[in-house]
Amino acid sequence: MQNNRNYFVAIALSVLILIAWQFLYVNPKIEADRAALELQQTLDAGAGTSADGTPAATGPATNGALPGATVPGGSSENRDEAVARSARVAIDTPELSGSINLTGARFDDLRLKRFHETVDKSSPIITLWSPAESPDGYFAELGYVGDQASGQVPGPQTVWTQEGDGKLTTTTPVTLTFTNDKGVTFTRTVSVDDHYMFTVADTIENRSDAAVSISPYGRVTRLYKPTGPSIYVLHEGFIGVLGDLGLQEVDYSDTEKSTTIEPGKATGGWLGITDKYWAAALVPPQATPYETRFSHFSDGRPRYQADYRQDAISIAPGQSTELKNLVFGGAKEVPIIDRYETEYSIKQFDLMIDWGWFWFFTKPMFQLMDYFYRYFGNFGIAILLTTIVVKALFFPLANKQYASMANMKKIQPKMEELKAKHGDDRMGLQQAMMQLYKEEKINPLAGCWPILLQIPVFFALYKVIYVTIEMRHAPFFGWIQDLSAPDPTSLFNLFGLLPYDVPHFLLIGIWPIVMGITMFLQMRMNPTPPDPTQAMIFNWMPLIFTFMLASFPAGLVIYWAWNNLLSITQQAIIMKRHGVKIELFNNLKGLFGKKAGSA
Repeated sequence: MQNNRNYFVAIALSVLILIAWQFLYVNPKIEADRAALELQQTLDAGAGTSADGTPAATGPATNGALPGATVPGGSSENRDEAVARSARVAIDTPELSGSINLTGARFDDLRLKRFHETVDKSSPIITLWSPAESPDGYFAELGYVGDQASGQVPGPQTVWTQEGDGKLTTTTPVTLTFTNDKGVTFTRTVSVDDHYMFTVADTIENRSDAAVSISPYGRVTRLYKPTGPSIYVLHEGFIGVLGDLGLQEVDYSDTEKSTTIEPGKATGGWLGITDKYWAAALVPPQATPYETRFSHFSDGRPRYQADYRQDAISIAPGQSTELKNLVFGGAKEVPIIDRYETEYSIKQFDLMIDWGWFWFFTKPMFQLMDYFYRYFGNFGIAILLTTIVVKALFFPLANKQYASMANMKKIQPKMEELKAKHGDDRMGLQQAMMQLYKEEKINPLAGCWPILLQIPVFFALYKVIYVTIEMRHAPFFGWIQDLSAPDPTSLFNLFGLLPYDVPHFLLIGIWPIVMGITMFLQMRMNPTPPDPTQAMIFNWMPLIFTFMLASFPAGLVIYWAWNNLLSITQQAIIMKRHGVKIELFNNLKGLFGKKAGSA
């Protein structure tokens, strides 16, 4: 029993530490990061701007350096002005709208038609990429580094010429051309599928009298850092799977400390920048080696860049060569990402979605939920049905534990006899109880196992709800219009009846309260622990969990409440099968009667 008490004390201390960590460290850090970013944006807005707000071009690109290492100015130009000031090719697909900048053939104007900034369908659609001149500059670019013999090669300042005047759609690719002063012609054909993948096919024809040597490069550059708080369960920042080097996840702060991180040379794979729901990624030719780099430049306007550079390609006079790159810009929808991995043979492209260390458990759980969603059309219902399936899988173990609990109820009279026999001899009482448990083959911690079994499932479900875009703005019923966000109601303004807002830490909504009640009832199904410390923990734990889970996504809280209800039903059936009286109401009566008497 001493070990038993220590176990529960450890649980209580762990919960208290988590709460203290959230309120004393995480929340102040988030506010400090937000304030620092706002200050930096203010400084950027007043710093002036360069000609295009981007790293200066490398001129004729004869220095062998990848563009991106020189200083861009700040910018106060709004996004629409930045888009309007350059010649462009329009992009119009069922999923995307935007344009390609003919200067640099740069992907720097992209919006996602199906996704809005808020639950309100009239709110603006999500903007992914913006011109470098705008405050939220973010773009993808493919170009070349040359030498004296090659002459000027396509880079940030190159003005391409469009053949014809059509827009880029899923059925109509666009062709861009550029010929330099040495007679080398670059022909670029850009196509896009029905979702988020651009195919960039380049043909390089050497019409000069000498061989030329050029190195292809690609970069994703972001001229700001996201303002949202960072969460330890989710990686946001630089990402890539670089051939045999495997998965690379580099935080923004890592490059701020080290300036440049160079994982090394790789063959195959991809790299880019990821957010919670969106990503920009480059997929180089999968059979050609390339050097990779994740960088932070602070020599002017701060910016973050993921880039690669392939080995030099030599093109003889009168000869030509072809290259094909892929550019991804869009939402990290699981079926689409998985399809790209298979269709284009991109190594571990599915790791763009942060499934975590337990991906072998997390991803199948999502697939099960997605299956139910496609059948019923509601992710809330999918969560409820997934919970039933998980309960069925754990049924043999849970059944054994509940049976042990039922047997524990049977020996209550013997326990009372031991208490009367040993009186104040606590050590003798504990030894006698342990002997009794051994004789009756009872696990005294059986009441805790059903709750502990929920923990790995809970974290897997938390990961699914938190990281998958399918859960974003997914409604349930009633006031829950976003399962990935906390319950918006609060007990402390009578769930919206009183006309004032409450502090964030007091947002104790209806579903968290339901969860707390079901957890309390589930624990009342078990015998009250004889030790006062254990009894206190049992009484306070539902309240602590109610406050702690109130800030979690509503989908998780709904899962926990539903799981508790199923557990209560399952336990009642097993206890009845073993001939044990269900004393839930007697326990409640005794608990509240004792409190009333003590008052």
